[in-house]
Amino acid sequence: MSTLRLTMAQALVRYLAAQKIDIDGEALPFFGGVWAIFGHGNVAGLGEALYGLRDSLPTYRGHNEQAMAHAAIAYAKASNRQRAMACTTSIGPGATNMVTAAAVAHVNRLPLLLLPGDVFANRRPDPVLQQIEDFQDATVSANDCFRPVSRFWDRITRPEQILTALPRAMAVLTDPADCGPVTLALCQDVQAEAYDYPENFFAEKVRHIRRPRPDQQELTRAATLLAAAKKPMIIAGGGVHYSRAVDSLESFVHKHQVPVAETQAGKSALAWDHPLNLGSLGVTGTSAANEAAEEADVVLAVGTRLQDFTTGSRALFKNPSRRIIQLNTAAFDAGKHQAEPLVADAREGLDSLSAQLSQYSSPTAWQDSARARIGGWNQAAEAVRAPEGSGLPSDAQAIGAVNRAADAGAIVVGAAGGLPGELHKLWRSGGTGGYHMEYGYSCMGYEIAGGIGVKLAQPERDVIVMLGDGSYLMMNSEIATAAMLGIRLTIVVLDNRGFGCINRLQRGTGGESFNNLLQHARHETLPDIDFRAHAESLGAKAVKVDSLSALEAAIAEPFHAAGPRVIVIDTDPLISTETGGTWWDVAVPEVSESSTVRDAHDAYVSARAAQRLAD
Repeated sequence: MSTLRLTMAQALVRYLAAQKIDIDGEALPFFGGVWAIFGHGNVAGLGEALYGLRDSLPTYRGHNEQAMAHAAIAYAKASNRQRAMACTTSIGPGATNMVTAAAVAHVNRLPLLLLPGDVFANRRPDPVLQQIEDFQDATVSANDCFRPVSRFWDRITRPEQILTALPRAMAVLTDPADCGPVTLALCQDVQAEAYDYPENFFAEKVRHIRRPRPDQQELTRAATLLAAAKKPMIIAGGGVHYSRAVDSLESFVHKHQVPVAETQAGKSALAWDHPLNLGSLGVTGTSAANEAAEEADVVLAVGTRLQDFTTGSRALFKNPSRRIIQLNTAAFDAGKHQAEPLVADAREGLDSLSAQLSQYSSPTAWQDSARARIGGWNQAAEAVRAPEGSGLPSDAQAIGAVNRAADAGAIVVGAAGGLPGELHKLWRSGGTGGYHMEYGYSCMGYEIAGGIGVKLAQPERDVIVMLGDGSYLMMNSEIATAAMLGIRLTIVVLDNRGFGCINRLQRGTGGESFNNLLQHARHETLPDIDFRAHAESLGAKAVKVDSLSALEAAIAEPFHAAGPRVIVIDTDPLISTETGGTWWDVAVPEVSESSTVRDAHDAYVSARAAQRLAD
């Protein structure tokens, strides 16, 4: 057996570069690159190895470890989990900065390879700079923080251990059911140690994402339920995108005339103006989708966890005889909500279910009801998106302005605060995959870094990041990264001078405005932040507009220069779209001196009575 003598880091990098993925018959690199911020724990070992393969496995430099991991996550999501990126940091704060991003990937079931440096396996210089010492367990390091937010975790303490660790990592990253973040903690001395690796370990390997077909018994039970449905509906989740099942979904809807509602991850799976697209579902949903959900007798949930924002904290589906079918590659998710499980790939499952249903079509009255509700919602949406009224614009009006002026194929990116709710209801995607929202973990600070990842994955499409001033202040450093890489992004900052979304929730649960808007936080002088100047100082072309018409004009202005542009507009922190939506379980204090809190608790107890934890 021929061997190659390489350091562990050199062998790891060479292995990553050899991994390919089959996408529509074309073998592409599985890893789109490696994000790296070097420190003493990875610069000498992994840094040297990455330099050696910099042409075949590009290395990107970030400005914040969490942010660069967000960019990698967005790349994977925008690639429909067909491709991924890796991230490496030093030990200590560089590593733990990525723990939040690992949680984002874990919750959203997205592939992410994390390669943090670790302490010395030989322990000769212990304790080393930035080492966390456990007083009872000498094997613990800061990287143990990644255990609960990784789908696979390993610490490499011998150079030959990567011979088994890397194939296991790839199995997780490419598995449709177990997909999620992988952490390989790389002891810094072991990175530099040499070993005689089998040469065939580095042979090019072309992988494919498997498509599990449904079990016949599960398929028959699901088809029997749907065939008897008088008021069926489909919930399209992120799995529809990841399975690349959008055509199968459209074909299913056309053949069986079943209305569709979309989760945050599933939005833009079906054209927004499809006659049976009810729009977004749940707390951030449309009136059309939520009214249909209240009546539905059979719900086919495709590729979704059915989290609380989708189900109105388990209070939305009010039909006492309703049944849920969970079509999901993961048995863990398919069994939730006392559902009838249909464990399968979304595309294979939809196609098989359609064939089993034969010529079934939902009752005409149900179709007519859906179309009427959609028409009513579209009128309501137009009213809140319209550029009318005096004073500062609402988020909804800003969304309308950006949506009208944007290219039809643009991808809008967002994450946290009030914008995901408004975008979910009101953004009209002109093409499949035109809506990219991180709302599984709702991580503030994801947005700008996420926009970079989306653009790297979809360079041919315009990418528009929308975020509030709160998220901007949490993580804006990757504007400099986008400028450095010449990545063309449009970033729209809606400045409502604080955390407007949580202020509204605070008021909605009976509390007083406190510590959310800047004016209600402890201060001696209110900050007057010039976001335009700040973005410009990071390398962006920036402008502040003072009206919705100016916002539309700025979005529509041809943008050919390399690097990001930032558009800032002041918005009203108190206005949100009241139409649509449903109840969300946010616990209200049982005891309070405030009468508004006591009233809110009474309303909370009344609303909670509609929750159905089991059938």
